[in-house]
Amino acid sequence: MTSAPPELPHRSPLRAAIKTARPQEWVKNVLVFASLLFSGQVDDPWAVGQAVLTFIAFCAISSAGYFVNDLNDVELDRQHPQKRFRPIAAGQLGEGAAGVIAVVLALGALALAFFAVGWQVGVIVAGYGVIQVAYSFGLKQIVIIDVMTLATLFILRVIAGAEAVDTVASQWLLLCTGALACFLGFTKRRQEAVSELHEGSSSRPVLEHYSLPFLDQMVAMVTTATVITYAIYTVYSPLIGSRMMLTIPPVVYGIFRYLYLIYDRSDDRSTAAIVAEDKGMIAAAVTFALAAFLLLYVFP
Repeated sequence: MTSAPPELPHRSPLRAAIKTARPQEWVKNVLVFASLLFSGQVDDPWAVGQAVLTFIAFCAISSAGYFVNDLNDVELDRQHPQKRFRPIAAGQLGEGAAGVIAVVLALGALALAFFAVGWQVGVIVAGYGVIQVAYSFGLKQIVIIDVMTLATLFILRVIAGAEAVDTVASQWLLLCTGALACFLGFTKRRQEAVSELHEGSSSRPVLEHYSLPFLDQMVAMVTTATVITYAIYTVYSPLIGSRMMLTIPPVVYGIFRYLYLIYDRSDDRSTAAIVAEDKGMIAAAVTFALAAFLLLYVFP
């Protein structure tokens, strides 16, 4: 006896628009706060305000990118057993309305960045939006370049956060961010490849160029790079030097925990869902944040 296929959930136009904006993915934009934390400015109201405004701008521009992505992928999404429930693919949000929302979000993000934070951050947000569009319309179909593009977007978040609080991001921090983004990108591709292999579907053409052995090799390489570059950053931490090495354990645990969920538990949730919902990942993030705060602000 076969189970009945899942039914399309009912959504109002507003809920459909919110679903398309993917607010759960905003957790990635917390990278904007990295320079605020590591530069010792968490107790500066002006710096906190600038970082928060930059975070909001990135949330808006990234959501605009999701609307563009879903508009571009609407036909492929309709053929996928899960993505067919996306509001635009399911016909719950009109393509014209989605296009208007994308423009409004993008303009709002640019206005906030340019006029409330600074022209440097505005330029970075604009560049972020351009790269997002390029990714949706072609770069995501080019093997390896797709993941490198995602890494670039992660690095731009850190650079924008540094510009917002008038500091310079450490080169090792940027390298670590890029390696971490590649780690998340290749593990995501592996999730998708395994899922499509089991379901017999094909909604992301670039996966035809990724084999599981190759992806496993890439994951191993970028995992090593992430741990090493963060460790080197902690040795040369701008404010407290090598004492920052005390934050290495929760970082390493978080990375290993993520790999455990992907490989051993075959977790197919999105990156944002794993980070925000798994108790082990939450514990690692809280422990890291608490350790960094104590080292930088309480016992400097």
